[in-house]
Amino acid sequence: MNWINSVVRPKIRSILRKKEMPDNLWVKCPETGQMIYYKDLEANQFVVPGSNYHWRMTASARLKFLFDNAEYETLPLPEVPLDPLKFRDERRYTDRLKDARSKTGLADAVLAGAGRLDGQRIVAAVQDFDFLGGSLGTAAGEAVITAMRTAVKRETPFILFAASGGARMQEGILSLMQMPRTTVAVQELRESRLPYVVVLTHPTTGGVTASYAMLGDIQIAEPGALIGFAGPRVIEQTIREQLPNGFQRAEYLYDHGMVDMVVHRHALRGTLARICHILTHRLPGCEVAVSEPIDGKVALRAPPSTITLGGNGLDTAMLDDDEGLTGGAGNGANPNPPHGT
Repeated sequence: MNWINSVVRPKIRSILRKKEMPDNLWVKCPETGQMIYYKDLEANQFVVPGSNYHWRMTASARLKFLFDNAEYETLPLPEVPLDPLKFRDERRYTDRLKDARSKTGLADAVLAGAGRLDGQRIVAAVQDFDFLGGSLGTAAGEAVITAMRTAVKRETPFILFAASGGARMQEGILSLMQMPRTTVAVQELRESRLPYVVVLTHPTTGGVTASYAMLGDIQIAEPGALIGFAGPRVIEQTIREQLPNGFQRAEYLYDHGMVDMVVHRHALRGTLARICHILTHRLPGCEVAVSEPIDGKVALRAPPSTITLGGNGLDTAMLDDDEGLTGGAGNGANPNPPHGT
């Protein structure tokens, strides 16, 4: 009788029990509180249909949406010591790495791939914020450098999607040294006369902003992205003054000349393709800016000037400002989304 109660009945109950609903079947928009079916959000490139809030994307999803037919070659990355400083705070650093790898399926915070964008060969790297906040450690630095040198070797444009909370404290000075090392790799791209395009996503802060993320020939930002070195709260506490509304957001930086474009995610792939074609002389005279509104809102803003690329001898590209490509903060995302998103 005990055998029936302890073995048979639990097995019968487990068979008859209804399957639990997945945790991420429905998600809530941080801006409006709107509930969105996850599959619909994914099909819309992780842009909330109602508010146009730009949700974070995983590194693999970024590359799939970027490359033709979602096909790309994952670049092999060099191995680095897992825990060079034997660091431990509340938990061991190695345990944090294991959890991050299990959560994201990545070896570290950067995923690099090579493929074709509108028929043109390119190399791209993506920082995944879900992996320890996209922090820049030895492995992430090596991944960025390897991807850039692969672009030099293959003579292709290089596109970087930046998203990071800064340097990885668990690796100390070794993490900080990735800033000058990646800067040297950017210089190698310039000496090879190859385009380097940076897409700044939410959030891009700390040592990443202070190094390779702000060294692109063309700087593009997604709507509503937080971009800066120190966070707004840190700055307010330091200078003891109230910051302007939307401070350090993509639209604010565009208005003050820190980025070249603010591009809606739906228009991003086409914009990147046009930029790469122009900078490699494949389509001379082609306009970078697109003027088609998305969901009734401006898809792209571009300054009415000629951009001279960062000392690498490439041709300049005219960016039109016609047909109202000067939309304000309402061009695709909340200009001041919550800090926790």
